[in-house]
Amino acid sequence: MSIRVRTFYPELRRVAGNPEEIRVTGATVGECLADLVRQYPEAERLLFDRRGRLLKPVYVFVNREGMHKAEFSQPVTSSDELILAVLATGG
Repeated sequence: MSIRVRTFYPELRRVAGNPEEIRVTGATVGECLADLVRQYPEAERLLFDRRGRLLKPVYVFVNREGMHKAEFSQPVTSSDELILAVLATGG
């Protein structure tokens, strides 16, 4: 199923060609992220560490729910929207 992804991560948007939204397929958050990387291989280094874990400043939300990162195993449906955001870091 096709899932809408909105991104608030400037470098990821650039890698994807600056679209208003990205469409991915998958039945879980993890499958959707894997499809995103399949479509845009450069996105892998922006999202994941060497062990395949989401980088600490990267957040994935489903339908703007809560203030916690979505679990990779969380199911999604075609009516859901994933939101990818990166928190500014530095010192």
